[in-house]
Amino acid sequence: MASKKVKVNSDGNIEFAMGEVPSSLKKFRQSPEIEGFYRFIYENELRVEALDIIDKLLVARKEKGKSKKSAKA
Repeated sequence: MASKKVKVNSDGNIEFAMGEVPSSLKKFRQSPEIEGFYRFIYENELRVEALDIIDKLLVARKEKGKSKKSAKA
């Protein structure tokens, strides 16, 4: 079952129809866009790939944070 807010173009790009950005983390996780994204990952068996991407993003954010702290010192 595909979400109405998730569109996959013929070239394979994924587009999301964005609503209002939720103010809290709990509301963000329960938003229809994020729920559709989670469903897309699960239904297409992309859990391992999604975890790899999240890990790379976390490492990049940590490095960015370290560089900001060292620049302030």
